[in-house]
Amino acid sequence: MAKVVINPRIRGFICLTAHPAGCAANVRRQIDVATKAGPGKGIANALVIGSSAGYGLASLITLAFGHGANVLGACFERPPQGEKAGSAGWYNLAEVHRLAKDSGRKVETINGDAFAAAGKQAVVDALKARFGKLDYIVYSVATPKRTDPATGTTYASVLKPIGQSYTAKTIDLDADQVKPITINPAVDAEIEATVKVMGGDDWAMWIEALTKADLLAKGCRTVAYSYIGPQITHAIYRAGTIGRAKDHLEATAKQLDAQLRAKVGGRAVVSVNKALVTQASSAIPVVPLYISLLYKVMKEKGCHEGTIEQMVRLWRDHLGPGKEPKLDEHGRVRIDDWEMRADVQQEAQKRWESVTSENLLETSDYAGFKREFRQLYGFELDGVDYVQPVEVDRPLV
Repeated sequence: MAKVVINPRIRGFICLTAHPAGCAANVRRQIDVATKAGPGKGIANALVIGSSAGYGLASLITLAFGHGANVLGACFERPPQGEKAGSAGWYNLAEVHRLAKDSGRKVETINGDAFAAAGKQAVVDALKARFGKLDYIVYSVATPKRTDPATGTTYASVLKPIGQSYTAKTIDLDADQVKPITINPAVDAEIEATVKVMGGDDWAMWIEALTKADLLAKGCRTVAYSYIGPQITHAIYRAGTIGRAKDHLEATAKQLDAQLRAKVGGRAVVSVNKALVTQASSAIPVVPLYISLLYKVMKEKGCHEGTIEQMVRLWRDHLGPGKEPKLDEHGRVRIDDWEMRADVQQEAQKRWESVTSENLLETSDYAGFKREFRQLYGFELDGVDYVQPVEVDRPLV
């Protein structure tokens, strides 16, 4: 058994290391929230595609520990090797598996390429062998690249505006400085590639594969996650390449909704979630500064939520057994409603206009943003002794 001291190695929006004990502590906090909030039963079987971090991990925890579901997760994470630590997602799931086993819950993980036909087949085989038909399917994949299994072409997404260059404020995450940034517009091929990676194609392929395998229970529901955001981030997010992909995802939801209604009396919806510190959101220019301002405002107003609180509310109010999802005029669930409150956005906009490097820590919750970013990788968690060597070999039992 290899024990090593692990320190954070951070470059911009990427952390190259993960702490097993810290990741475990982060997961235990989320499980505690879900267990206290959920009814504890009511859902038989669920599949979470993209189950190891962010909203996918919080969905798995909510379903398994809040609603008593048997959950199969699919993800692509790096296991530990010798003294080399695994990825944060691996350690997140190792703790989920451990606690599920201890409490008599059924959670399994298929670790592989969810985009590939072989990855989908491995999930289908596991469901047939050990689970049965699905009541819920969560699609929460966030990745910069995707290989289309039908053509073998690999697409890479870009974070760019469409039509014209975009200039705004952003945070240099290495220097902790507010700086101007100008991003040139995407060309057509980049827009198409981003839609291929982050749109609804793969979600539709999953539903097709599960339908063909007769793995959809009566009333089966599937949900994918999206974001709209404020005017502050509109040009780089919703009006940019990512937004074009989200438009495709939402159009796919309507097609899948019609199919599931006809096939099993089910539903397909997109949930528009709140801006949160995730591995994906930290990579988008402008967004970390907006999130830092938003967190300060929402914490002051007493309406801040993290990923697990958002997912608990999603199933409690919209997706749980017997619940009819409340939809906006475009057919989307909106649990970004507290973020988009007029008073929250007015204050965030006011602070956006005045924030500088000099007043960053007073105007925003940038310190909280940085801490929460490190916590994604298991660092800066209360009660963890980071000076002591830690066992890196934690299996998915």
